[in-house]
Formats: sequence, structure tokens, C-alpha cells
Amino acid sequence: MTESLETDVVVLGAGAAGENAAGRVVGAGLESIIVESALVGGECSYWACMPSKALLRPGTVLAEARAVDGTREAVSGSLDVPAVLRRRDSFTSDWDDASQVQWVKDTGIGLVRGRARLTAERTVEITDDAGTRVSITARHAVVLATGSVPIEPPVEGLADVQYWGTREATSSDEVPGRLLVLGAGVAGTELAQAYARLGSKVSVVARHGVLDSVPSPAAKLVVEALEADGVDIYGNTSPERIFADTSGAIVMELPGGGRLTGDRLLVSTGRRPALEGLGLEQFGLDPAALRTDDSGLVAGAGTWLYAVGDAAGKVLLTHQGKYEARAAGSAIAARARDEIGFGEPPPYSRFAATADRTAVPQVVFTDPEVAMVGLSPKDAAAQGIRVSETSLPLSVAGSALFADGYSGWAQMVVDEDRGVPVGFTFAGPGVAELLHAATIAVTGEVPLDRLWHAVPAYPTISEVWLRLLEKYGL
Repeated sequence: MTESLETDVVVLGAGAAGENAAGRVVGAGLESIIVESALVGGECSYWACMPSKALLRPGTVLAEARAVDGTREAVSGSLDVPAVLRRRDSFTSDWDDASQVQWVKDTGIGLVRGRARLTAERTVEITDDAGTRVSITARHAVVLATGSVPIEPPVEGLADVQYWGTREATSSDEVPGRLLVLGAGVAGTELAQAYARLGSKVSVVARHGVLDSVPSPAAKLVVEALEADGVDIYGNTSPERIFADTSGAIVMELPGGGRLTGDRLLVSTGRRPALEGLGLEQFGLDPAALRTDDSGLVAGAGTWLYAVGDAAGKVLLTHQGKYEARAAGSAIAARARDEIGFGEPPPYSRFAATADRTAVPQVVFTDPEVAMVGLSPKDAAAQGIRVSETSLPLSVAGSALFADGYSGWAQMVVDEDRGVPVGFTFAGPGVAELLHAATIAVTGEVPLDRLWHAVPAYPTISEVWLRLLEKYGL
């Protein structure tokens, strides 16, 4: 027998995006039920953002102490690995979602556990591990917030060996003596440095370069730091075969006959939206090519289906998924009250995730950090924007005080026809805290002649803003 429920909005997925969508809807006076088959709180809380940064931070703090004359002499020994792992566990609540479940309840959101499948327009059927079924009908909308899953690269033998994904790497209770990392995007690079500083001998194999999507001067600083941490980098190459030898070690065969051997293999080669098995095909939708407007409304599905966060496939970043969810929740509530229609919402209204196209902020939490927002010169040119690029080493009084021998880099991309910045990149220790000011400048389309009057405090790293504007010619 199947239990039947009804609510205003059903949200599939109780990660950060799903929680924000449901919270926004309930905050606007509607009812909502979240459906989740795993831990409430999602990937970021238990296997991504929080544990990975908890693994990285101790090594960064130790490096910062050693980078200043007078404190380096006070530092002896190395990281206390068990203590680092215990602290990591505290940020995941030991993989117990009780506090997150309580938040859902306190917010007034309903929760149903199990695997979901769309069975009809606005109708979802949920099956739990015991085979119990619940059917929920939404009066207004169903929101897909199902996150993403790892992409397994087509390497011979990979499917036959046990390897880590990012989940296993961020939750492991061991630090392997030798760690092989396949992939050098953000997650692979961050975890390579984290484990190197925890004591692993790390080798990274990258199809292109390290942080290939990052401006090369910034990526170069990260590469130099990884190499200083003892990481071996094999760029512009892909393994031909992977297998386990008779001792159980993982062997990676490289072109030309080279071999790498590790006790563990981490595969971090990208992610894709987790949309398979939801029944989207019955509505004429391709799970591999879902399209949404700025309110999250799915193209080709009428007026009831939305997708946010990784499931929407636009920007696979937690903070951006939460932003999309807030916009979608606001749009759903407004449409339920006939306050707005179902056309494309106005840019930069609270119903539109406009920043997905113009001002996406991102931080690579390596040491040094890389912080970026907006468009690169290449991206801007592809959009037909006439831009200039201004870049320089990050060398100001604040950076010299931050660390002896501080090395950093900064870039500003300017729309020359409008006289406004459209992109920034900062690389160096501690630069993540520069990012929100840059995000405001890009999102607000602040004219450069007005930005010149935003006086940076002395002596801080923020003085690099003045140096960029001076080099630009103001």
C-alpha cells in the first residue's frame, strides 16, 4: 500500500541547494517536503566543502607560522594527524545528520526518506530501504536538487581496482604512505596538497595542467607550492592502464612505459548532474541535457519543474547552488500567488540567478589560494565584450607583513565600452578574503572612476586594488 501526501512544493535532495529552496518556499508561507535518500545536509556538509577545508586548514596555518621570522623559530614538529582527523570529523558531526534533520523540522519543512522518481506531472513516488512507498503530489512545483556524481574516466583497468573518490578521500581515517591522484582540478589539487602535508608521498597525473581553468600565472604559483610540498606532477598525460599488483598496491602505467605505484588512488576527474533514474524521460527531457532559465524553471516541462544547484548543471559550486535555490524558491512562491508570470524573470531580480552568467565567485583553497570572480579575457571575448587585462605581482605592504617572501598575483578584466570591471583573479596566501569585494564590484558594475575612490586600508593586502587601478591608468 502506498501512502499519499500533498504539499505545495516537493524538493528532491536535502543538500545545501535543496534546503535553501525549501526554506525559501516555507519562509514565503507555502508548504514544502524535502525528499532525501542519504544524509540530510548533502555532499558539502559531509564529503566536500567542509571536510576538505578542515583537512587543508591545519597545514596552511603551520605554513603561515613558518613563513614569518620570529614565529618559525617557535614551530617544531609536524602536524598531529589524529588531531587533524578528529577536527575534520567534528565539522561533519561524525557523519550524523541529526542536527540537520532538526533544522528541517524547526523550519517547518517536511522530510521523507527514500529514493524518488517522478511518476506524473507534479507527482513523486518515494521508496525507502524497506520497500515502503510514499506518493507526494505538489500543488505548485517539484524542485530537482539532487546534486552531482563523479565522472569515471575511461581508463583501462580502473573499474577493476578499488579507488577513492572525493568522498572516500575527505572521510578517510588513514593517511596513505603513497597517494596517486588522477585529475588536477580544484578537488584533486586541494586534496593532493592536504594529504602531502599530512605525510603522504603524492603523485598527481593530469590530462592537461594543474588547475587548467585558472589563469596560468595563478596556477603556476600553486604548482610551485605543491612541488615544495613534495608533490610529483605529471602534466599533459593520461594513464594507459591501472591495475593492482600482487601486493595490493595500485599501479598506474603512463605513456612511454613509465609507472607510478601507490597505496591508494584518488580519482577526481569531474562531476555531472545526478539525474538518472528520476523518470525525466517520460516528460520528453534528456537528463544529460537539462536546460533551465534564470529562475530554475526547466525548459520543455511546462510550469511545474525546477532544477537548482549541481542538478541544474550550470555552476557546480555550493554557494552558487544555494543562490539558485533562493531565486527558484522566491519565483515559485511569487508564481503561486500570481505575482509574476512564467516568462524569463527580470535580470538581477530576486527571482533570477543572473550572477550565474556574470559574477560567479570561486576559491581554490590551496596554499596559496586562488580567488576568482566574473569573466576571464577569453570568456569575455567569446561574449563579444571588448576587454582589457591588467595584471601584476601581488606585492604591497600588507602582503609583506603577511609572510616573509610573500608571492602572489592579481588580475583585473575591464569592459572597455562601459568602463566597468567584469572579472578579477587573485592568487596568494590569504587572498580569499579579497573576493567578496571583487564580487560586489563586478555584480554592481561599479565604474572604475568610482572604484578609484574606494580607498584600501593601509597596510593590508587589499592595497592591491589601488595598484591594479594605477597600472590600468587611473
